[in-house]
Amino acid sequence: MQAGDEDDVGALNDILGFHIRLAHGAAYRYFMETFADLGLTQKQVSALWLIADHPGIGQSDLGRLLQMDRATVMAIINRLAARGYVERKGDRDDARRRILSLLPAGSAALEQAKTAIRKSEDWLKERFTKREVAQLIALLTRIHE
Repeated sequence: MQAGDEDDVGALNDILGFHIRLAHGAAYRYFMETFADLGLTQKQVSALWLIADHPGIGQSDLGRLLQMDRATVMAIINRLAARGYVERKGDRDDARRRILSLLPAGSAALEQAKTAIRKSEDWLKERFTKREVAQLIALLTRIHE
């Protein structure tokens, strides 16, 4: 590599997946900086948020919405329950179903997380117009649906 070529990625510049990975990495790094003091992961925050929005949601329904397998969801819920953020109970109508509810500490943690998310979202969105943000969300949705 010659002097001045440090940022030249060559043919990789034409690879969409390469740019998605770089964009994800940049967004993730900034997000983690804003979350450093909370001690929560993105997946844990997503779980808290969905439980808050859907009181009594089933653990399996949470996994479906988050597109995660049972074992991953169980690990997330176990960690959140150990911190006193969520409560898991059996469903009185279906013994196999575990329903989730947010505890006061979980609500407080979620509010702190939402503040950090707004900061992260502002950082991301300031690079685009409102129309571009809507378009980008639509385009990325086509990839993950």
